[in-house]
Amino acid sequence: MSDLVLVRDQADVVFVELNRPEKRNALSIDLIESLQGALDTIERSSARVLVLGGTGASFCAGMDLRGVLDDAQAMGGMLHGLARAMRRIRRLSIPTIARIQGAAVGGGCGLAVVCDLALTHPDAKLGYPEVSLGVCPAVVAPWLVRKIGPGPARAMLLQGGTMSGQSALEHGLVDRVVDRTDLETTAECMANELAKGGVQAIATTKQWLNELDGSLEDVLLSRAADLSAQVIASEEAQSRLRALFGD
Repeated sequence: MSDLVLVRDQADVVFVELNRPEKRNALSIDLIESLQGALDTIERSSARVLVLGGTGASFCAGMDLRGVLDDAQAMGGMLHGLARAMRRIRRLSIPTIARIQGAAVGGGCGLAVVCDLALTHPDAKLGYPEVSLGVCPAVVAPWLVRKIGPGPARAMLLQGGTMSGQSALEHGLVDRVVDRTDLETTAECMANELAKGGVQAIATTKQWLNELDGSLEDVLLSRAADLSAQVIASEEAQSRLRALFGD
C-alpha cells in the first residue's frame, strides 16, 4: 500500500484518506490499487467503524481519465477496479461513513454514496457530470439507485451536473450537513457512537440490508463496469475528453 491512501487507527475507528491532493484525489490506477490494499488491511483488523475521506480541498474528483486517454484497456481496468472497491466498501461488516470535505464528483460521489452514511458541509460540490462528457455513469448508478431511489437517480444521472452540499442533503445524497469547521469532529463523534453497537448485531444487519437492496448482485455490478468501459472507449467519449483536456 502506497502513500496514495493513508490509513490511521484511532481506538475502534479506522480513518482512510485518499491522498492525491494535487490532483483533487482523482482516481488513478495506482490510487485504486492502494485503496484495495487499505480494504485488505481493514478486513483483517478489529476496527469497528470506517471513516472515508480525502486530503486537501477535495474528497474525490472522480476518475483521472487524462492519464489513460486513448487507452481503452487501462480505462476498463480503472472502471473495474473502482467497481470492485465500491463493492468491497459496501460489504464491509462494519459501518462506513463518508466524510466529504470538498468536491465529490462522478466516481468520487459514487464512493460517497456506497458508504452507509455520508456527511458534508453546505458549500461542498457533489454530483455526476458524466453524460456531459459523453461518459456513462453505469458504475455509480446501482449505488445511487439504492441511496435515493430509481426515479430521483434517473433524473440526476440523465441531467448530469453537480450541486451544493446543502442541495445534496435535500436530494438524499448525504445524510447530514454541518459547518465546514465542524466536519471532522462530527464524523468522529458519529463513528464513536456507531462503534458502541454490538459487533454481531451490526454485521448481521448490514448483511441483511445488502441482501434486501441487491448489493450482493455480482453479475449486475460487473456488468456496470463493462458498460462504462464500452462507452468511454467510443469515439464520442474520446473526442469530448480530448477537447476537455486540450489535447
